[in-house]
This record gives sequence, structure tokens and C-alpha cells, in this order.
Amino acid sequence: MHRWGRWSVIFGLGFGMAATSWAQDPDQNKDQNKGDDSPKPALEERKPLDRPRRPENKVSIPAGAQILLRLEHAITTKSAKIGDPIYAVTTFPYAVDGQMLVPAGTYVQGRISAIQRPGRVKGRAELLFHFTTLIYPNGYTVLLPGAVDNVPGMEHSTMKNEEGTIRQDSDKGHDVATAAEAAATGGLIGAAAGGLKGAGIGGAGGAVVGTAIALFSRGKDLRLEQGTSIQMVVQRAIDIDGNRIAGRPLRGDLQRYDPQ
Repeated sequence: MHRWGRWSVIFGLGFGMAATSWAQDPDQNKDQNKGDDSPKPALEERKPLDRPRRPENKVSIPAGAQILLRLEHAITTKSAKIGDPIYAVTTFPYAVDGQMLVPAGTYVQGRISAIQRPGRVKGRAELLFHFTTLIYPNGYTVLLPGAVDNVPGMEHSTMKNEEGTIRQDSDKGHDVATAAEAAATGGLIGAAAGGLKGAGIGGAGGAVVGTAIALFSRGKDLRLEQGTSIQMVVQRAIDIDGNRIAGRPLRGDLQRYDPQ
């Protein structure tokens, strides 16, 4: 009997300890869960590094600088209008004191400022346009006050004034040839119809007709073909950032340059 009492005490103590442990575990789990549900510190946002900017390298394209361009499209006084855009590209680099200011392959934009079609009795075709913008291969853009200084290799046209007006040459020689051709044709017809007398009458009549045709026919329009070389002159000094001239191009095809 004494033995069974001892075992009863042992079992009772063990059961009580297990109950106490079971009762404490939920509180501990709750405390742990509370710790898990607590807000976690937010990750710090990465701020961009403040890279020091290079100081502006101010350089100038001087007034009077002459830059050779190539016209990228044809222009004719027959269809062009005031305000139409002009597109060209530099074909030879421009540098001052060993520093590149305008590399070959730089795009140039402009606008037609004045246009005159040839008259029927008098007046020759004239064209005036100005350049307004330089676009470097890397996209750097500069406002440009530029005019046409010369058109090397131009035939049947001349520079009219310092503003850059291009004027078509006179058609007087063509008019004389037209009148002579009409007179000769009339003389042949008159000779066939009435001998020498008819030839004289026909020749006079043909000359009158030829002169009338020459007078009332419009003269030749001025036309600049695609690929025409144009010498541009900078009308006043332009300040540019030398650091941005040699920047990386935006696209590879902007560097494709064919001087032919």
C-alpha cells in the first residue's frame, strides 16, 4: 500500500507539470506571433549619386565663319513656297585653334525667306533662304544665324547680293534663238508657197511670231539639285558648349556620312 501511494504522488507531480507547461505555451506563442506581426523597418530608398558636372566649356563659332554644306533635297522656284524647310549636312569639319567646333556630318536646318518666279516679259527667278539650326550627331542643338555665301559649281545662276539671294541667269540668248528659229521656219514656208517674195513675207511673219513667243513665255525657273554644294556664312558669333560637341551620338546612323 505504501508503494502505491509513492507512485500516486509521482504521477500527480508529473501531470501537474505537464498541465502547467501546456498552459504557458499558448502565451509564449502569442508573444512570438505578436513579435512577427510588428511592423518591419522599411528599406531605405537608393538615391541617385550626385555626380559632379563638368564646368561649361564655352567656345564660339566666330561671325564670318564659312562652312561647306551639301543640300539634302532639290529646291525649285516652280514649286517652293516661303517658309518651306531646308535640310543640309556639313561636308567638311570646321575647327578653330585645333578645337573642333562643327564636325562633318552635322545637320543644318533652314527656311526659305523669299522666292520669285521668272516673269513673262521681264524678271528672273530668285531664291533666298537662311539657316537657323545646327544639330550635332549627339543631338546637341544650337540656334544658328546663317546665310548662303556662295554656291560652288553653280551653272546658269549667280549670287545677287550679300544677303544670299540666288538669281537665275538671263534668257536673252534663248529669246533671240527662239525668234531666229521662228523667222527661219516662216521663210522656208513662204519660199515654198511664193518664191522669194513669199520667203520675205514668211520670214518677217515668223520673226514676229518668234518674238511674241519669247516675250510671253515665262523664263526658266531656278533649281538647286539634291547634293548641291552650298557655302554657308555665319552671320554673328555663336556661343556653344565645347563639352557637348564631342558627346556620344544618339544613334549610329547619324554618323553615316558619305561626301559623294
